[in-house]
Amino acid sequence: MKEVNLNSLKSLMVFKTLYESDTATRAAKALGLTQSGVSRSLAQLEENIGMPLFMRHKNRLIKLPEADELYQEIMQLMGNLDEMKHTIVALREFGASRMRLASAPALGFAYIPEVIAAILKINPKYSIYFDIMPSPDVVRAVESGHFDAGFVTLPISSERLTVDELFAVEAVCLIPAGHPLVEAEFIEVTDLKNQHLVIPNQPNLAADQLLSLISQHKVRIAGKTEANIAAICSLVANGVGISLINPITAYDTVAVQRDIVIKPFRPAFHYRFGLAYRRSWADTQLIRLLKDNLPSTPKYLNQRE
Repeated sequence: MKEVNLNSLKSLMVFKTLYESDTATRAAKALGLTQSGVSRSLAQLEENIGMPLFMRHKNRLIKLPEADELYQEIMQLMGNLDEMKHTIVALREFGASRMRLASAPALGFAYIPEVIAAILKINPKYSIYFDIMPSPDVVRAVESGHFDAGFVTLPISSERLTVDELFAVEAVCLIPAGHPLVEAEFIEVTDLKNQHLVIPNQPNLAADQLLSLISQHKVRIAGKTEANIAAICSLVANGVGISLINPITAYDTVAVQRDIVIKPFRPAFHYRFGLAYRRSWADTQLIRLLKDNLPSTPKYLNQRE
């Protein structure tokens, strides 16, 4: 079988124009070539692929079914070339054509969307894949290379990743509107006596610290409901119980959920967050782009006053 030789895009572009023009004269004018040059290019293409693409009838070219098929393939190729142009521009400007981000839930519903929006204002054609998962899964996803960078709740342990601490925030207490504790200036651990708690159903440092405090102070709670962090605020709003949660998620939820009151908690304990990425990526344009667009503080810290 004769080997197909497509070493140049020029002959394919000539064919595409011929297909759309029907005559070598119009194709030559559109391409800025001579009519004989167009005819030679077509003859060379047909020889290289080993089959005719047109029937010649007087001064017209009649498309064969093979020409229809090849034209569709070329149109797909043109689309791929356009995509390649965007990729090259992104590679030149940012060091990558796409960014794959993973985040712990605490930052995934408000903070990271703000970061992504900032990046896309710089280049709307930049491709971003974003997913939310528990911090241990974020670490594994970045270590394996399935994600370029991840936002995690600290501390984490990884010999393969660099972790830059971003900020720390105090945990806050979520209380259903109308609850007796709403009148308190702040909630103390002893106030949790006989209260029903709503806590995360996945590994969570704040929940661990809270349960440890309850144990240390010998506080007897009424019971607890464990739920996904996305459902905790709704459970509190529906009067299921009270919860300790990171304030980023809390204030973001209160913006749309009016049946929750947020109170400081004592003794205070903190959430610490970090950006994790492979050590070999420390000096890449992609990581620099990401860092340059991280807000210095979560948006809620500037709005809650």
